[in-house]
Amino acid sequence: MNQDNDTQRELVGDEKQVSKLDGQAPESTDFANYFCTYSYLYHQKDMLEDHKRTGAYFDACMKNHKVFQDKVVLDVGTGSGILAIFAAKAGARRVYAVEATDMAKFAKRIVHAQGFGDTIEVIQGVIESVEIPEKVDIIISEWMGYFLLRESMLDSVLVARDRFLKPEGALYPSHARLYMAPIRTNLTSQRSFAFMNSMENWASFVSDMHNYYGVDLDCLSEDFRKEQMEYYKSTASWADVHPSQVIGEAALIKSYDLKTVTLEELKAPLKSTFTMKITDHGSIEGFVGYFDTDFRGSPQSPADLPVVLSTAPDEAGATHWGQQVFQVHPNIACSPGDSLECTFEMRRRKDNHRLLLIQMQYMLCSSRTERPNEYKVQYVIE
Repeated sequence: MNQDNDTQRELVGDEKQVSKLDGQAPESTDFANYFCTYSYLYHQKDMLEDHKRTGAYFDACMKNHKVFQDKVVLDVGTGSGILAIFAAKAGARRVYAVEATDMAKFAKRIVHAQGFGDTIEVIQGVIESVEIPEKVDIIISEWMGYFLLRESMLDSVLVARDRFLKPEGALYPSHARLYMAPIRTNLTSQRSFAFMNSMENWASFVSDMHNYYGVDLDCLSEDFRKEQMEYYKSTASWADVHPSQVIGEAALIKSYDLKTVTLEELKAPLKSTFTMKITDHGSIEGFVGYFDTDFRGSPQSPADLPVVLSTAPDEAGATHWGQQVFQVHPNIACSPGDSLECTFEMRRRKDNHRLLLIQMQYMLCSSRTERPNEYKVQYVIE
């Protein structure tokens, strides 16, 4: 058998070790809650098919090939290995591609199929446990989750930054911003109807259980109502929001410089106050949340051509992140010139740090109302 076939045979099957630099597997509960999804090819395919996402990273590398030329790059959460391959195509001398799941084995095969086996070292293990043999010039990672921070993967990128990035090094992306805007949406009424249908179904169920079996479950009706209320009315929904639905200016909630933000800042509750100015007549039926990221490099190693990846409402359609829609109950009538004064706090859930809990207070300030109503709401991002 020739050498090429020998190499291919080494890259297939159930090999336990991907690299001599392999680290530890994810903790079992965290694997079940988060990492396991990324070990499936169908999920990697879904992300790769998002051409706004994949194209932004490709442009960030290829349009800044002078920045990548002869550099050492670390790809945190490499998945299929696509970003490591882009870095190698852009001229990187060495790329360490770290992946926590068994997707690392597929990534290794893909890397060799592109002819980058000597340039890219695929490593399996959580980044917190991996040892890279040298400092790196660039860290590249696609760490963003719904509403930017769901999944808490940015934690791992910051750990990698603090352990491996040279002082003058750059992160791709380098900056991130989180936004919210008022919208009109049918989703709010649809979810309200679904909630009512669920409660009617529960009432029928309770009646049947009593009539057929003599068991009274009405003692749980209030608990069921609270459960369904959270699911149908308080849980944020993925949506592809059209720009025509937006009836006010987007407000910046938070901006991050990935070179300077600390892990402690990231883990602390995100608190913000902001104003959303109304620009159209109608009713505020929800809020849309989204983010964008910049690929600017660092002050010492700036990008020649900065690239922006935006998940804002777009006539051309959403990225795979879509937007998060938060329902407004009751709807609020508004007119141009009005403004929504908001206090916002987002923290990680205690039962699963990769999911988010939001508490908001808002009131509509208008020349038509002397004493505006103040609303307090809680949202869940699952």
